[in-house]
Amino acid sequence: MAFRVRPLSRRSTLAALALAAVLPFGAAQAQVGDLRIIAPAAPGGGWDQTARSMQQALQADKLATNVQVMNVPGAGGTIGLAQFVNGSKGDPNALIVGGYVMVGAIITNKSPVDLSQVTPIARLTGEYEAIAVPAASPLKTAADLVAALKADPQKVSWAGGSAGGTDHITAGLIAKAVGVDPTRINYIAFSGGGESLASILGGKVTAGISSLSEYVAQAKAGKLRILAVSSAGRLPEAPEVPTFKESGIDVEIQNWRMVAAAPGITDVQKATLTETIDKMAASKTWQDILAAKGWANTYLSGPAFQAQLAKDIAATQVILKEVGLSQ
Repeated sequence: MAFRVRPLSRRSTLAALALAAVLPFGAAQAQVGDLRIIAPAAPGGGWDQTARSMQQALQADKLATNVQVMNVPGAGGTIGLAQFVNGSKGDPNALIVGGYVMVGAIITNKSPVDLSQVTPIARLTGEYEAIAVPAASPLKTAADLVAALKADPQKVSWAGGSAGGTDHITAGLIAKAVGVDPTRINYIAFSGGGESLASILGGKVTAGISSLSEYVAQAKAGKLRILAVSSAGRLPEAPEVPTFKESGIDVEIQNWRMVAAAPGITDVQKATLTETIDKMAASKTWQDILAAKGWANTYLSGPAFQAQLAKDIAATQVILKEVGLSQ
């Protein structure tokens, strides 16, 4: 059977020429082949899970030919970040995942590299912070905790993740919001969520602060009481838990995770990667992963994400200085 190519109509021809005029040369031909994603943390952690979830979604929906994940743990992600910045310049097939914890780690570790040296692509997802106390705690509400904090900040001990991380930042923001000197908070940093959770369950600290997902199972088992969450509204996984703002604490914060491309890539390469990640984020595979893991869908890409990232970095610099972790 013979096939005849129909000539474009005048309208179609003009539309095609107009599109070619506004697109960078080669954009229409650009495609993603193999990708390498650095997870700047040990296997099993949040960044590793994010990278491997990306790998699953990108390959399942044939948005990339092949995706490899490499773990480079240490120093709140700054070791992996340094390796990425120094070894991937101009590489359109290299990506790195990171998040809000990395923003604080860059400042507190005085990292020689920072996020201004990568090409931000998108905020992928986020988890909201929660305050929890042992079930036997006399503190029944966030208001009770705030009253204790105002009475004597040193007597209220907080268990959370690494110094300068999202948990620490949130504790400082809470103190500041209720009129307590952030430098006086008694924050106890733990290297892992398991250790932090054990200290709360064992009654060794007044309260814990971490991602909501860390506490939901223990709360359902009756071992913990979640006092408040840092989201704008109540969350479906814990609808009975009020927000910070409902509890009189004017703080809203998200422990987000992001993906960035290498420094020095072209505008066309950046646009291609952004389009690929946009498609991944909209895919059923990715949406199913979010639901299964309980991750909030707070996807944001392009200039909007770059603006939000700059805002978060500036706010983090201020609060870490206020809690005495930076100059």
